[in-house]
Amino acid sequence: MGNWASLNAKLTNTELARQLGAALLQKKWQLATAESCTGGLVSATLTEIAGSSAWFDCGFVTYSNQAKIQQLGVSEKILQMYGAVSEQTAKEMAEGALKKSLSTISVSITGIAGPSGGSAEKPVGTVCFAFSTCNQTIQNTQFFNGDRQEIRMQAVFFALTGLINLINLSN
Repeated sequence: MGNWASLNAKLTNTELARQLGAALLQKKWQLATAESCTGGLVSATLTEIAGSSAWFDCGFVTYSNQAKIQQLGVSEKILQMYGAVSEQTAKEMAEGALKKSLSTISVSITGIAGPSGGSAEKPVGTVCFAFSTCNQTIQNTQFFNGDRQEIRMQAVFFALTGLINLINLSN
């Protein structure tokens, strides 16, 4: 049953990626991703779409804190104060992805996919997102249920949906 759920989520995420690509093409926008707990799953989903190079610029997989600092310019102070799994870190990741790319919009994802690593304050399934354009950055924290793969697939779904919504709301 778990395999069927993963397959179904993958098909859904692939369809969302097609919709996202169409929206980005219509706006003539480029996308960058900054991923931690999803380990490149958003980027992989996007590049399943033939022709995605027309709207997908690049993806950063910054799993360690040091990679977040070096590749995206995340502040050590932010990481020390709030931790890697925080809206503050997600914001700096998304804004860093914009600065380090040719993109118009970015998404970042940092979270705890489990099965370990959670705490009372930040349980397994806590995932922080940021969506950034040159005009704004929107942060959001979600709490997903399931095993590691299910949490990661839900995070991909949320990221793609959030990007589509942000694009559709912008002028």
